[in-house]
Amino acid sequence: MRDVTGVLRWDGSGWQQVVPPDAPQEMPVAIVIDGMSQAVLMATPRDLRDFALGFALTEGLIAGPADVEDFEEAEVEAQGLPAREARLWLRPGLAAGLAERRRHMVGPVGCGLCGVDSIAQALPAVVPVVSDWSMPPADVARAMAALAQGQSLRRATPAIHAAAFWNGQTAITREDVGRHNALDKIAGALARAGSDAGQGAIVMSSRLSVDLVQKAARIGAPVLIGASAPTGLALDWAERAGITMIGRARGAEFDLYTHPRRIAGA
Repeated sequence: MRDVTGVLRWDGSGWQQVVPPDAPQEMPVAIVIDGMSQAVLMATPRDLRDFALGFALTEGLIAGPADVEDFEEAEVEAQGLPAREARLWLRPGLAAGLAERRRHMVGPVGCGLCGVDSIAQALPAVVPVVSDWSMPPADVARAMAALAQGQSLRRATPAIHAAAFWNGQTAITREDVGRHNALDKIAGALARAGSDAGQGAIVMSSRLSVDLVQKAARIGAPVLIGASAPTGLALDWAERAGITMIGRARGAEFDLYTHPRRIAGA
């Protein structure tokens, strides 16, 4: 994993080197029941026995904890990055029903991995971003302000995420209850308009998770800006994909984590 010992922080008037807080852990966790992967979710790799059992209960895959005979946790790897399998073994007679009840996620707003049921799918090949588009430090605050200005739904209810595409002058904004959905809407809007995602920055109202980085890379966006901090895996992926990652963008301040060449003077 990428060792972040320091980042560049813009305070509105100049740069300083700072040590950021530890990035939260995030990795693919496969829920495997009787040898069959039911789903893969990006999660913090702690309390995985509780996670697997709770998932099986809330998804209706088991009736109660008595249906589970054993549990094991396995470390695996994909694309050179760590992952986990949380394996449940059920009492005899229950496995036959899993094939028909196998979970294919139909758009839950929190996961960002809808329909993924293997770790290889969760960590696909890295898509490199080659755009040399750049922006001055002051434009980060302008981009965040443009994002906020475009959040009409949020002015009616606070339970809404947003994504925007900032081209250096104006922003296109889309909103949704899921941050991943909001970014997908931006990707669709750019595609329909024939706009080049490589000539601007993606701006998010949320923390930056790895699936957001993957989506940004797939459409060729060179800069990803978030209101909150990135996860450790998101930083790894941004580094590999060549994306300039900016987090904790609040007012005139922000933290610059990866590929600083696209921010003037960094």
